Amino acid sequence: MVPETLINDVFRHVENAGVLGTGCETGVDGLYAIANVETTECAASFYEPIMCLVLQGAKEAYMRDRVVRYGAGDALIVSHAVPVEAAVIKASPEAPYAALALRLDLALARSFYDEIGGVDEAGHEIHSLNVAASDAALIDAMDRLFRLSKDPVEARALAPLVLKEIHFRLLRAEHGGMLRQLLLDGSPASRISKTIAIIRDNFKKNIAVAELASECGMSLSAFHEHFKSVTATTPLQYQKDLRLLEARRLLSSNGLSVAAAAYEVGYESPTQFSREFSRKFGLSPITQKLEGRVLLK
Repeated sequence: MVPETLINDVFRHVENAGVLGTGCETGVDGLYAIANVETTECAASFYEPIMCLVLQGAKEAYMRDRVVRYGAGDALIVSHAVPVEAAVIKASPEAPYAALALRLDLALARSFYDEIGGVDEAGHEIHSLNVAASDAALIDAMDRLFRLSKDPVEARALAPLVLKEIHFRLLRAEHGGMLRQLLLDGSPASRISKTIAIIRDNFKKNIAVAELASECGMSLSAFHEHFKSVTATTPLQYQKDLRLLEARRLLSSNGLSVAAAAYEVGYESPTQFSREFSRKFGLSPITQKLEGRVLLK
């Protein structure tokens, strides 16, 4: 059961920051408060490795043909950086959507290898997005972390301890299978995580998939299989999603022309860029640019 005081305090934190509908930082690095008083349309976005504890309301995330729904009291674990489409599906002024999101520290998670013991997920289907009901201990730890964010001195001294506790609990959670796989340096999950980092660092360049497979020590067919099992997409589509999401940001905030944005993210043809942008976001780059100007006024 999520404490009513936590729901109200998180909502007020976001409301006071003037960012209802999105979210904001707290006094703890990597901890974000999120609140919305209305449902939203499904929109393309990019999830970093995070955990999200829903306090009230509900949200859905879509990875190609997989739908992940998480509501009040649920904890979402995102083990890899993945493109998704997401929407708030339950929210109102009387009962707003409220959540706490925590950026995962994979290095901290790996430090628990000895404590966690053997990693054996044989026979279990695991994904990069997994959700399950939170236990009381995890909710309590997230509550304490949010309270610490209000006092800079306590945050500096005590937040690292609570962060260790939260990562430990997520690793031991029933739906923490993919996180546990990341503890093993040579596991497919770990190799794909490193490949994702390569793609993100070089998303503006043309990438040879065979080189990526070689980089992570897999055959081309095995690489495709493992990459898709983690991200629900192909390496080239993953790169395309990165390019288009960055282009949307540039068009909305940097005042670039459509052609300039296309070239900036690695497209050689503005026509192809416009076609793929429209297909992904449901509006043309020109419309995105104009809507971005309105939002920034």
